[in-house]
Amino acid sequence: MQLTPNFTLAELLQSDTAERRGIPNVPTAQALLAIQRQLAPGLQRIRDLLGAPLIVSSGYRSPALNAAIGGSRNSQHTRGEAADFRAPGYGSPLEICRLLTAHKERIGFDQLIEEGTWVHVSFVATRPRGQVLTAHFVNGRARYTEGLKQA
Repeated sequence: MQLTPNFTLAELLQSDTAERRGIPNVPTAQALLAIQRQLAPGLQRIRDLLGAPLIVSSGYRSPALNAAIGGSRNSQHTRGEAADFRAPGYGSPLEICRLLTAHKERIGFDQLIEEGTWVHVSFVATRPRGQVLTAHFVNGRARYTEGLKQA
């Protein structure tokens, strides 16, 4: 199902981990609405701003898949509101996050996290926080600080 000019439902549900482990990754009706109304349009705004394709590594995650990969119990991925991506045709995750932060109002994200090798972004139906964080990994665990790191 084509959701926007550049995003399909299949690519926002795809998971190598789910396929390898035989974990169903089927969204609830509520998560599917969030994917269609918030996530895909938000990713399309990012794609249009960057002028480069996004490579989505993680979109929707069923609760079982989220648990299997060690995701947060409160993950917006499980509600169809978040995606992790790279856009090598534009630049590094930090460069992407700087541009998205500069265009926060246009993009309308709820949360933006520079995760080192990828970008995490989420979208909600009402009152997005516009929160910008940087992830720091210590002993395999992520810790987050407000704002973007200075290069």
